[in-house]
Amino acid sequence: MQRAYWNTYFFIVLLIRFLYYCKMKIKNIITTIVLFLGFTLVTFSQERTAFEPSGKPILKIFSNYHSTFSEGEIFNQFQIKRAYLGYAHTFSKKWSARVIFDVGNPKDGGQHQLAAYVKNALVNYKNAGLSVSFGLIGTTAFKTQEQQWGYRYLLKSFQNRHNFVSSADIGISAAYQFNNIISADLIMVNGEGHKKIEQDSIFSIGAGLTINPIDALTLRAYYETTTQEKDSIKRQNTSALFVGYQFKKLALGAEYSLQTNRKMKEGVDWHGFSFFSTLQIKSAKLFARFDKLKSKADWNTDSDGHLFIIGAEFNPVKGIKIAPNFRTLSPAADNAPHIKYAYINCEISF
Repeated sequence: MQRAYWNTYFFIVLLIRFLYYCKMKIKNIITTIVLFLGFTLVTFSQERTAFEPSGKPILKIFSNYHSTFSEGEIFNQFQIKRAYLGYAHTFSKKWSARVIFDVGNPKDGGQHQLAAYVKNALVNYKNAGLSVSFGLIGTTAFKTQEQQWGYRYLLKSFQNRHNFVSSADIGISAAYQFNNIISADLIMVNGEGHKKIEQDSIFSIGAGLTINPIDALTLRAYYETTTQEKDSIKRQNTSALFVGYQFKKLALGAEYSLQTNRKMKEGVDWHGFSFFSTLQIKSAKLFARFDKLKSKADWNTDSDGHLFIIGAEFNPVKGIKIAPNFRTLSPAADNAPHIKYAYINCEISF
């Protein structure tokens, strides 16, 4: 057990030094975090219950074959959209750590079709209803929606798909389960995602409230403000409301998202809806989803419009999911063609 203590301590020190050298905007809260970690380490060292530390590798691959139908032409393509490679280790009943590399399209205009980034490098502490994560963490803005949707390998959740908020960032998050009905979460992060680790004047704070009045129903509200303090104070505000229902073989979800002053530009606002449903029938799961995005004063007509997707998921063996699906994309721009897609998506994981 002594070795596990030192492993935990060493990992935390490495994370703190990593954040320091990255010159985070939130470095002034590191002292508070260190004090918290020191206190919980003392608690950890006093545990008497026998525990065997353990770890496991993480591998998840998203791939697809699809055909695009547009203006009388057909385009066919094989893709490996994303691969997650990492390792998770549990030091004790309360302490764990995770490192995950994200291999995907960098979309930076370069020649590389795939590039690797550190998606997560974090320590997590859990005790009773409290959970705290520190380091390069997953953000919480659309975590609940993505879990309820359940088909990340074929389509991102609404906010993630349109880049309202990054899916990972450097900082700290805390969640507390008050009882079986109410939980709340807070997050403080650098504000520019896991692909931009640099010193700047941007800083994000978010808060969420989740209510489960009955086991089948989930209600969630989230608000985040991203502040830039450069020549003057500018703020980007993001909010979301979500309702999810899961009962036996049926699941339903509805989300509304609003973002104002996008990228600190006054009056550059947009909002959108997302509705989805899934139904388990014998050896398959049917799913359908509708997204609609609208920008204020049509500043984003290239991406405004709606998307509809319908399909079925099959699990031939544990760790493999295959989902044939059909999609239609209808841009809001008058001169933009409506596009249809036929996909076969696959997820491999263990």
